[in-house]
Amino acid sequence: MFNGLLFFPITPYLDDGEVDLDELAAHIGRGVDAGAGGVFVACGTGEFSALEPGEYGEVVRAAVAAIGGRVPVYAGAGGPVRTARRFSDLAAAAGADGVLLLPPYLTEASGPGLVAYVREATREDLPAIVYNRANARFDERSAVAVAQLPQVIGFKDGAGDLDLMSRIVRAVRDEVDHNSFLFFNGMPTAEVTQRAYRAIGVPLYSSAAFAFAPRIALGYYDALEAGDLATLEALERSFYHPLARLRARGAGYAVSLIKAGVELAGHPSGGVRPPLTEVAPEHREELARILAAGLDALPDTVAADPMTTGR
Repeated sequence: MFNGLLFFPITPYLDDGEVDLDELAAHIGRGVDAGAGGVFVACGTGEFSALEPGEYGEVVRAAVAAIGGRVPVYAGAGGPVRTARRFSDLAAAAGADGVLLLPPYLTEASGPGLVAYVREATREDLPAIVYNRANARFDERSAVAVAQLPQVIGFKDGAGDLDLMSRIVRAVRDEVDHNSFLFFNGMPTAEVTQRAYRAIGVPLYSSAAFAFAPRIALGYYDALEAGDLATLEALERSFYHPLARLRARGAGYAVSLIKAGVELAGHPSGGVRPPLTEVAPEHREELARILAAGLDALPDTVAADPMTTGR
């Protein structure tokens, strides 16, 4: 289903704060042209929590139209259970291939409660990937239970507990068709942990950096596929580890930094909606230095590839 790096686009805004659908389509088109293997629109990087239902439907429709069937399109859904189901319905109506089910709003939940949430928030006729993070933390038993729902095709981890995740992978694969169920690394700046996730059987990952640095993201992905340790270490040292350290210096920077990076790449983003805040000027300058260092660390063959548009 997914063949290649997974692209999580931003949601750009106009000067008046409204969604910029034209720039969204252009942003997604650039990503798919560069080589994205799947697009996850209106998810975390796309500020799902800041979109009202009407905007959400427009965003998903614009993404589906821009992609034109070239790669799968998944859309975010989440929040209160009936709201999540409404977003699932809107995603289906807009032509999405599936949903990434984000955590429920605020409340804590037990394993059985999370299984019930997944069942009621999704549609049996629309594939769903369940996101394990924040207040939606699954254990082995509840992960197996959601994996057995007919609409659930994958499990994405954003919690970072490799001990538990390795047991979830084993438990699910013992109970569900090994060849069809998908596992994803959904950690912020996932490249930092992807070698560890791959070792426990999680081959897919979401790349927020792809939104503003596709050459770097694809260079890392290709090196990972080829087992090119020298390139992996060079990019981790020059780009991914510094980016992760910078991300930790501001609340909400997992999104704000990506939008700042898109602007550094020469494209409008419109900033972020509250409660997120903009990147501090000194951090934007640091991001520019990190981006330049990452590009310099790429092998010449990657940097010269005309399909991988840069900054």
